[in-house]
Amino acid sequence: MNALFFLEYNAILIYLIVSLVIAVALVIVSYLFASQVGGTEKLSTYECGFEPFEDARNTFDIKFYIIAILFIIFDIEVAFLFPWSVAFNYTGPFGFWIVMDFIIELVIGYIYIWKKGALD
Repeated sequence: MNALFFLEYNAILIYLIVSLVIAVALVIVSYLFASQVGGTEKLSTYECGFEPFEDARNTFDIKFYIIAILFIIFDIEVAFLFPWSVAFNYTGPFGFWIVMDFIIELVIGYIYIWKKGALD
C-alpha cells in the first residue's frame, strides 16, 4: 500500500492515541485523589427509590421506570438524527421533510407526556 493511504488515517490514529492517554490519565488521577473510604451507606444497594431488601409486596412509585423508559425512547430517537445530519447533502428536499415530520412527531410526543404529568 502506498504512503498516501496511511497518511489519510493519521488524524484518526492521533485522535485514538490522545483519547486513550486522556482516559488512562483520568482513571489514574481519580484513583490517586479520590477518597477510598467506604461506609455502610455508601456500600448499600439503592434501586428506584426504595430499599431493596423489604417485603416484595410493598408498593412503590412507578415514576422511576416511566422516566427511564421515556429517556431511552427520546435518546434513541435523537440518535437517529446523527446519521441524517451526516448524509444531509445526499437526501435532498424529500429527506429534509421526512426528518421534519419525525421531529414534529417527537415534539408532539414530548408535549403529550408533559401534559400527562409523566415528567413531574
